[in-house]
Amino acid sequence: MKTSRHHLRRIAALTVLAGLATAAQAHTGHGTHSLMEGLVHPFGPDHLLAMVAVGIWSVSALPARQAWQGPATFLLALVVSAALGMLGTTVPYLEHGVALSVVLFGAMLVLARRPMPPASGLGLIAMAAALHGLAHGSETPASGFAGYAAGFLLTTAALHIGGVGIGLAIRRWLAERSGLALGGLGAALGAAGIYLFGQLAA
Repeated sequence: MKTSRHHLRRIAALTVLAGLATAAQAHTGHGTHSLMEGLVHPFGPDHLLAMVAVGIWSVSALPARQAWQGPATFLLALVVSAALGMLGTTVPYLEHGVALSVVLFGAMLVLARRPMPPASGLGLIAMAAALHGLAHGSETPASGFAGYAAGFLLTTAALHIGGVGIGLAIRRWLAERSGLALGGLGAALGAAGIYLFGQLAA
């Protein structure tokens, strides 16, 4: 029991610390022209938390053989919306929407152990991914889009895999406490998203 509680506290602490690492929370002031810049940018807290959460939710809420659908949905919606953003498509308060997507994923983790139609969860993932894609596509020139997008997608996929690994670890090491662990992670994620939103609104 002590080991389970230790793992739970450690995972929650890491989530909170990542959410409060605000050095890269905005989408301005960084390069968007190369593969390397694309590889690095998703480590900003809003994107990192959202992408890891997708992996955790997918392995916790979807049937075992369908867990890949969460990350795949995010990646597909991300690249399509990024292309649209590059062409000039946007929505009001886009940055605020990106921050609130972290809150959304926090809520999804809290509810991950409760019955939810997979299509509904995947739809929410696609909607959130579209916000992230529009935000990045709108700042990327056509001349650098391919390299930047490739790097961004590679890191996104890696973060999804990391989230899947965390979800599997919760299932294995916390077992009967997995619902509590997901609830704690979801609450921490939601708090981080609200913090990021507040920073934008300030």
